[in-house]
Amino acid sequence: MKPLLLSLLLSIQISAALPGWPKQMQKIEVTSSADHTPQPALFYAPADNGQPRPLLVGLHTWSGDYTQAVNGSTYAAWAIQNGWAFVYPNFRGPNHTPAALGSDLAVQDVVDAVNHAKTSARIDPQRIYLVGVSGGGHMALLMAGRHPEIWAGVSAWCGITDIAQWHRDHVKVGKLDKYAQNIEAALDGPPDSPKRSADARQRSPLTWLAKASAVPLDIAAGLHDGRTGSVPYTHSLLAFNAVATDKLAPQAITDYYTSQTLPKGWPAPEPDALYTHWPPVFRATSGNTRVTIFQGTHEIVYAPALNWLAQQRKGQPAVWKIDNPQPLPGGDQPTKSGL
Repeated sequence: MKPLLLSLLLSIQISAALPGWPKQMQKIEVTSSADHTPQPALFYAPADNGQPRPLLVGLHTWSGDYTQAVNGSTYAAWAIQNGWAFVYPNFRGPNHTPAALGSDLAVQDVVDAVNHAKTSARIDPQRIYLVGVSGGGHMALLMAGRHPEIWAGVSAWCGITDIAQWHRDHVKVGKLDKYAQNIEAALDGPPDSPKRSADARQRSPLTWLAKASAVPLDIAAGLHDGRTGSVPYTHSLLAFNAVATDKLAPQAITDYYTSQTLPKGWPAPEPDALYTHWPPVFRATSGNTRVTIFQGTHEIVYAPALNWLAQQRKGQPAVWKIDNPQPLPGGDQPTKSGL
């Protein structure tokens, strides 16, 4: 069966321009293989030149959905500029319902979106990439651990890695802010009972990341996140530890966040030109996994994220050196995504 016919069977193509998105994007509906419901997404496939193309999967933030152009439009513009396919799944929308927040349904929606792209365009299976920030960083790390067989590279920024801990992070003087309220809405209460604690662990990347050791994985967070942003960068450092062979001392992680001063024995990183106005202040690498703490807040820096992904190939060791970076459409601007 031809790819176009399969595409028509798997999705409904809807011509509707969305604010903030490149005009080439199409709204689609992909039937969930988990509960057989139609799930919306945005999709772009370059013209078929007979050659397989990379696929970039972009993820919306905690409170966003598949229409959120804040980050997605930049991911899409990169894909269009470089001749990649691109898909932006909904994965059950904002993280305040049981079906969202890294549920089994949400995880399967991302897998289904990848499979849709593979039946609708010539996709290079050695170059399927995943990127997200904030709630999208949470989902990127979760997908790296739950489906490591898919990805050639995963770039996760300011991601939540432990749902129960992030609930505690957002209970102040006994009062729940909106993120803690969202978690309780998704779990049907606080993660303080055996059932809800188990549910929180199931939705937490730390539970799964040990399975991602073969996946090139680039984790990054801003030094001031957790203070002027919503996700303490300890989440990213602990994500690194969950995958790495050479782990960071847990007490040193706590001390670093408390003082924002590098612990003894933690070297300052070499300069990284791709980070421009957001220079790294700490970096550690172990095998295929790297973590970077940069001079910033709760945001993604697109140039290092997307240029790094472009170097990765499935089944090959992570490539950390980028010799010929590609410019970003419209220049590199950060996105502060405390959403």
